[in-house]
Amino acid sequence: MEKVPMTADGLKSLEDELKSLKSKDRPAVIRAISEAREHGDLSENAEYHAARERQSFIEGRIKELEDIISRADVIDVSKLSGDTVRFGATVTVADEDTDEEQTYQIVGVHEADLKAGRISISSPIARALIGKSVGDTVEVKAPGGSKFYEVVKIAFG
Repeated sequence: MEKVPMTADGLKSLEDELKSLKSKDRPAVIRAISEAREHGDLSENAEYHAARERQSFIEGRIKELEDIISRADVIDVSKLSGDTVRFGATVTVADEDTDEEQTYQIVGVHEADLKAGRISISSPIARALIGKSVGDTVEVKAPGGSKFYEVVKIAFG
């Protein structure tokens, strides 16, 4: 079984989602199926079919989360340090064309959230940044063409 690198916050988030699915969503969908059954003919009962579909989604997501959590390799970012980019690093880069700065934390695939500034270790920009130091320039091949970024700052924790 392949381990899945993840931060402690990422693991907690997945565990919270799993707990919510098991304690709230699963019982709610079971109630909805039961109520829909009471309405009679199941072949033409849209509420029943929608509830069964929702149940299928919930059960699939529970299995997926249990698998991911069982394979989690939690990396304590607070204990990391150094001057090269690696998993868990918070990296500030400057676009070489616009001088616009952006900050990203490199995290596991299942905890990436671009709006929150967390990018997946497997994303093109993260792959380009791994192993680089402050002052290095990286080329990121994007659908709209290559972009060049300079590493401005690296922090851990």
